[in-house]
Order: sequence, then C-alpha cells, then structure tokens
Amino acid sequence: MKIRLSEVHEIQQIQMQRIAAYEEHARKLSDVHWEGLKSAISSGSGEEGGAEVLVAEIEGKIVGSVVLYPGNTDAYKGLFTVSAHPEIRMLAVDTHARKQGVARQLIEECIRRSEENGCEYIGLHTGEFMEDAIRLYEKIGFQHQPKKNFEPVNDGVMVKSYILKIQ
Repeated sequence: MKIRLSEVHEIQQIQMQRIAAYEEHARKLSDVHWEGLKSAISSGSGEEGGAEVLVAEIEGKIVGSVVLYPGNTDAYKGLFTVSAHPEIRMLAVDTHARKQGVARQLIEECIRRSEENGCEYIGLHTGEFMEDAIRLYEKIGFQHQPKKNFEPVNDGVMVKSYILKIQ
C-alpha cells in the first residue's frame, strides 16, 4: 500500500468514494443530518487553508483518503472553534478495501506529518454513530474530549472530539 498526496484530477473520485463509504450511516441519521454530512464530505477539494488530501493506493487504485488540516484552520467551517493543532477529517475507505489496515495507515501518515511539522497534538471529530472508527481511534491512542463535543444540526446526534499527544 502506498500513501501519497492526491492529484487534482482525482478529487471527484475521492469525493464519490467518501459518499459511498459514509452512506452506510445514512439510516442512523435524520435526513437533515445526512444531507449536511453528505454535503460536507463532497464539497470542495478539501485542500482549503493548506490542508493535504492523502490517498491510500493499492495496485494503482485509490482505496481510501483522508484530509489533514493544519492547526489554526477552520476545518469545520464555523461548526466548532478553531483548533491550534492539526485535525484529521473525512477519513474514508472503499467498502471493498476494509479490514486491510487502510484507515490505520492513513491516520499514521497524518500523525507522522504532524510530528514532522513539530506539532505536539493532533485531533479529530467523528460522529458518535461511527463505532468502528471510534474503536480504531481509541486503539491508536486518541483520547475522547467530551467538553469539545458538538451537535451540528440539533437532532440529538453528537460529534465527538478526540485528541492524541504525539510521542
């Protein structure tokens, strides 16, 4: 597996792959919440404010992606306060490539890049309905920060905040 920066011509494919990866959660959400999430993961390139879109590639095929936002960037477009540390967003793995370590390697690359840039912490937010992702984040060592959770559309569905101290 190769982890690399995305290329401009791949952005539409990445966006479609994100939607397909997140679609399994649509039934757990209100229509308003799902439409908001779908819009967030499919709009723009994800490279606003100096963010890096990383892809995982196996045998020439993109099987996953993630966006790494630098610290002091409005990664959540006003939904949450700006964080001083880098933020991992929009982690998505093709449904046919799950359980192969793709998500873990994408996360580890975000951690490596953040550490290389002298960052002490890296954070992320994830929907409480993303149980598999939460297990992985906690296994890697991310700690839940309940005071930084937020409810984006007032429908009872919480977005949970996590942080990792980089070693």
